[in-house]
Amino acid sequence: MSKIVARDRLIFALDVPSAAEAERLLDRLQGHISFVKVGLELYTAAGPEMVKRVVEREMRVFLDLKFLDIEETVRRATARVAAMGVDFLTIHANRKALSAAVQGREGSSLKLLAVTVLTNFDSHDLREMGIQRTVQDLVTARALLASEVGCDGVVASGEEPAAIRQKVGPRFVIVTPGVRPAGKGVDDHARATTPTQTIASGADYLVIGRPIRDAADPAATVAEIVAEMQAAFDARG
Repeated sequence: MSKIVARDRLIFALDVPSAAEAERLLDRLQGHISFVKVGLELYTAAGPEMVKRVVEREMRVFLDLKFLDIEETVRRATARVAAMGVDFLTIHANRKALSAAVQGREGSSLKLLAVTVLTNFDSHDLREMGIQRTVQDLVTARALLASEVGCDGVVASGEEPAAIRQKVGPRFVIVTPGVRPAGKGVDDHARATTPTQTIASGADYLVIGRPIRDAADPAATVAEIVAEMQAAFDARG
């Protein structure tokens, strides 16, 4: 088995309000990161052109738009995303939406990730939505659904990868947001974990935004995070 390279498994969340600010950050991080998440804020501001700019920098793109709509809309939108050269796309874990996305990406290398339970949700939030299950039970059920319909992986907090692995096995991709280096605070994530905890629990990719974006020296912060991640991957074996 080839060694996991931590730098390839860090996804920087480029959560900024404009293309100009995104470009400034990417200039500072060029050569330090290889994978970027473009989410709702930046995509709303800069659209597909921003994705094109990231791809032109020879960086991979995780487009985090969390599709959920009627099947025809999801299918066609997913096909458009696949044509943009995106690597990962998120879909809410609804059977019809997931199945439509699988159809839409046919013939491409786009990987589809089901959003299980948002990392700012806890059991109280689920009860308010009328869901009488624990967070972990719902996450694992949705991961199993995603696997059954042909998705490549899920987005889940760092508390759930071990339970997900028991349901879907070792090859299913687990991407974890809400990761915070020790001492950096959890912001609005209800289920935040450190890089070491997240990797030890079984995650494949870590999404980290604000600790890097808001650092005085973003490149130095990336280096520290990657070093911690590499040690955790090496320890996991």
